[in-house]
Amino acid sequence: MDSLSQPRETLIVGLGNPESDYADTRHNLGFACVRALAERFDVEIKRKRWRSLVGRAESRRLWLVLPQTYMNLSGQAIAAALRDTGLPPNQVWVVHDELDIPMCRLRIRHGGSGAGHNGVLSLIESLGTQDFVRFRVGIGKPARKSEQGGARYVLGRFSKAEAERLDTVVGGVADALELALEAGLDRAMEKYNRAGALGCEELK
Repeated sequence: MDSLSQPRETLIVGLGNPESDYADTRHNLGFACVRALAERFDVEIKRKRWRSLVGRAESRRLWLVLPQTYMNLSGQAIAAALRDTGLPPNQVWVVHDELDIPMCRLRIRHGGSGAGHNGVLSLIESLGTQDFVRFRVGIGKPARKSEQGGARYVLGRFSKAEAERLDTVVGGVADALELALEAGLDRAMEKYNRAGALGCEELK
């Protein structure tokens, strides 16, 4: 196995905000994708641990974690999980929304900067490393580029055109996670880091 193949134990994190007001926003797309994977594996993500909601698939040696700290403190929750489990950061896979990628695109990568994403930046700060895997799920950019506009955009709800693609996107990301677990990250990158891989038309 190469260094990016599935490790013996994996902790998959979905990023989002905990309150119901945020449930259907772009910024909670990471939550939605990890919940979809949990449903496939018949895992309930409801145990309260590490300031998160947690599910465990013992036969797959898999943790599914949804931090409940709010996005910009997500790293504190995951740092607690790693202290408790003894897992290294490179066995963490983080699923999150990404402004720099169009809707209906997924990019999987190992390491790299936070690219302005508060949840990813929090993980880098709390873990003291960039050495974790990201499943970056595109949400596209707002029409007007400004910090305030971007904040409103990610905390806003999906447009009609986006909502029509949402189930396909979430299902496709769950497919990619499942493939990565079964065949390794390199295989998932090869299949999903390209246009059209999620099965819907991109929104620029």
